[in-house]
Amino acid sequence: MTNRERVLASLRHQQPDKTPYNIGFTQVAYAKTSEYFGDPDLGTHLGNCFSMLGTAPADAWQEVEPDLWQDQFGVRWDRSVDKDIGVVVNRLVTPETLDSFPFPDPHNPSRYAGYPTGDNPDDDRFYIAEIGFSLFERAWTLAGMPELLMAMHADKAFAHALLDKILAFNLCIIKHACATGIDAMYFGDDWGQQRGLLMGRELWLEFIEPRVRRMYESVNARGKFVVIHSCGKVDELFDDLIAARLDVFNPFQPEVIDVFDAKRRFGDRLCFYGGISTQRILPYATPNETREHVKRLIGEVGKNGGLFAAPAHAIPADAKPENIAAMLDILQNQ
Repeated sequence: MTNRERVLASLRHQQPDKTPYNIGFTQVAYAKTSEYFGDPDLGTHLGNCFSMLGTAPADAWQEVEPDLWQDQFGVRWDRSVDKDIGVVVNRLVTPETLDSFPFPDPHNPSRYAGYPTGDNPDDDRFYIAEIGFSLFERAWTLAGMPELLMAMHADKAFAHALLDKILAFNLCIIKHACATGIDAMYFGDDWGQQRGLLMGRELWLEFIEPRVRRMYESVNARGKFVVIHSCGKVDELFDDLIAARLDVFNPFQPEVIDVFDAKRRFGDRLCFYGGISTQRILPYATPNETREHVKRLIGEVGKNGGLFAAPAHAIPADAKPENIAAMLDILQNQ
């Protein structure tokens, strides 16, 4: 089977010949692992099953000062410590400025430059278009995390209006991206922490669920699959997400979600992407423990399809290169 065929079989909850996988790195981890393997082009030799495409326009990120980056919305990120994402240092939207705040142009053709057309029958890649910081996260980057959470209680009209404006923007992105030859849309939107939802299920159902349902249904209506990335303990939402027509859940953190129980309970209705521990196994285990961890994940959660094995997040800087090598050994030699 090709990687694309493995992905499609897994999405249909059928057993592929090998469990498909996808490995991502933080910058520091990638540099360390490339040095460990003596391979500066390591990324091209991983055998990843997904081809990830961004939806940001050309020149969306600008380094306005050393280690200070500005995104397409004007949000500024201090990357002096975290080189991959950073920390938001400005606040752009308030109840008084929301109506006048200019959103980027979702119709900018540079967002979709280089996307597949679907006209190449020999292309066996599975293409996923990604909207990072897609709803809740985009709202708090614009309005502030504490301010948004307080507004969900004390200024509901503002919270709803901000989220609606983001939703309208996303629906335009979805329309354009899904008109190409992509296979799926990926939404990044962290709702959780290690013990549960940041805002609680009641507020999630009020503010988030109706809008993610609109986005997922828009993708499904165009014949594409839906992937959500939401860190933390959010498994209490699985039934809600399935009802909203989600296909794949990521990152599937084994530290906070019992991945084997989740497979038993939801594995016939939901696919999982992740499952390899980045908090305990890759930084602290032995290579043999890492191999056993990955083998069990593939053998139990990957049974009858429905799994895309991966680290539960981009591999962090403290992961041991020998454990990364052990993980790759199992994944590449199934």
